[in-house]
Amino acid sequence: MTSRPVRLGIQVQPQHATYATVRNTILELEQLGVDIVFNWDHFFPLTGEPDGLHFEAWTELGSWAEMTSRVEFGTLVNCNSYRNPDLQADMARTLDHISGGRFIFGTGSGWFERDYDEYGYEFGTAGQRLDALAAALPRIEERWTKLNPPPTRDIPILIGGGGEKKTLRITAQHADIWHSFTPAADLPRKLAILAEHGESVGRDTSEIEISNELRNRDESDADALLEAGVTLFTLGISGPDYPLENVRRWLKWRDAVDGR
Repeated sequence: MTSRPVRLGIQVQPQHATYATVRNTILELEQLGVDIVFNWDHFFPLTGEPDGLHFEAWTELGSWAEMTSRVEFGTLVNCNSYRNPDLQADMARTLDHISGGRFIFGTGSGWFERDYDEYGYEFGTAGQRLDALAAALPRIEERWTKLNPPPTRDIPILIGGGGEKKTLRITAQHADIWHSFTPAADLPRKLAILAEHGESVGRDTSEIEISNELRNRDESDADALLEAGVTLFTLGISGPDYPLENVRRWLKWRDAVDGR
């Protein structure tokens, strides 16, 4: 057992479905008892028909903030490249208020080149995008101190990615949650590197919640991840129908290991 609650976050991928279907799925997930609902920040589907139905992340989150009453929510993850950092901070603060303090600011450096090319953003290199994220986060945090009204809480920052030199350092500096696809066997080494970065920036990284993905994993894999320190587990579901059988399966597992 862990001192943190074990949580389940469902990424409702905003692809291949009508918005009415997305909306109904979010409402059903909240009723089922998931802890967090996420979308993703892309402009085109990532699987299936490349030009299929698709919706934009942040405007969708405004709807989720208003229609739900219990679940936390956010983007897994926002692409830092697509919006000015101060604007991101203001958007996050607004969602925080709409929802009564349930928004999680998930963010990353971006990777899907088609988004950049078709929407006119400079793709650059992975290193340049990570450097831009590192520069953006202090601006976001500073803007939160200037906004009127301020956020209702210290908005949790989730950073996604497993890069050891840059991403984990950014995580050590700024994140409340670190999300990756790291296998259980590799997590101790990654967490040790995260702790080293924490020492260099004066942060106790044990306070960072560890998040990981359940895709293509079974209960034994999840047990191993839990033993390695993961307490937030995420699962993606896609349109057109957003099947919930796997969600119910993982809710049962969560409740069993968390003593709910």
